[in-house]
Amino acid sequence: MSGGVDSSVAALLLQKSGYDLVGCYIKGWYPPGVVCNWKEDRRDAMRVCAKLGIPFITIDAEKEYKKEVVDYMISEYKAGRTPNPDIMCNKSVKFGVFLKKVLAMGADYIATGHYVNLKSKISNLKSAYKLIKAKDLNKDQSYFLWTLTQEQLKHCLFPLGGLLKSEVRKIAKKNGLATAEKEESQGVCFIGEFDMKDFLKKYIKQKNGKVVTADGKIIGEHNGLAFYTIGQRHGFGFGGGEGGPYYIVEKDFKNNRLIVAEKKDEKKFSRKEVFIENANWISAVPKIGKKYRARIRYRQPLEECEAAEVSKNSTKIIFKNHQRAITPGQSLVIYDGEEMMGGGVIQS
Repeated sequence: MSGGVDSSVAALLLQKSGYDLVGCYIKGWYPPGVVCNWKEDRRDAMRVCAKLGIPFITIDAEKEYKKEVVDYMISEYKAGRTPNPDIMCNKSVKFGVFLKKVLAMGADYIATGHYVNLKSKISNLKSAYKLIKAKDLNKDQSYFLWTLTQEQLKHCLFPLGGLLKSEVRKIAKKNGLATAEKEESQGVCFIGEFDMKDFLKKYIKQKNGKVVTADGKIIGEHNGLAFYTIGQRHGFGFGGGEGGPYYIVEKDFKNNRLIVAEKKDEKKFSRKEVFIENANWISAVPKIGKKYRARIRYRQPLEECEAAEVSKNSTKIIFKNHQRAITPGQSLVIYDGEEMMGGGVIQS
């Protein structure tokens, strides 16, 4: 229980369904000097547990969070990629160390406030689990769960998959939960909002270089390729008569140059073919040539695609239309109708 309305209502619904519950708050790692609301969030989770009359415990995952999420995030930025810490948080912390710890304590399941549906079917006397998009497509979080496995999913419950966010708030208010009107948390999993660039500067040395347009014209200076993301809008050249706005389209590590283009020229850097690594397929591997849909970033509309090559080390995905701002380090997630099949990390 994070101290938010979603996990609060998830607990309430499970209690009404007859489950014997324990409310768990996961304590992560918090950057020194960054204002964080974790103590307030923990108190809110405690208040909800008191209202429901269920036990409350804190699970310490500080060490694992620092290693698997924060250190991963820093190393990815250092390598010039753009990581997705929320996905790694789900993989290594919520459905990793947390799941292992509570199963060892005697739990049968873990439940979260994720907006996603879990379905199972019996095949060869075994249960096969599938993740299905949530009813509330605006809140659907299946994108962030592509790393989950059959072994993890058999211990998971997602009570909010069939509800709209507005319905969740109404349920919380009707039942007098303290989190009913609490604002949604934004930013990095467990930490919240903070200035990523300022944070990274504590761990990554600045290395100034030139900002160059697609046709080779120098229009400014950057302070380190690690601090920029493909597709990011930037005002390079503003005030200097150089036009704009510009969008980052490429990182030239060999020459330490940041390549930018105006919107009208940005499409020249789009492409249809994307290679992913560290792929995970939840219930079935994509079939070569079959039509699927995929997204290369959260909230991007799903785009038609097909798998051209599928192997353990690298999978080639071909989109029907050109994709802008394909960003190494981000996740490409594939859907077969309403089912989220899995995905992988976009290669450099």
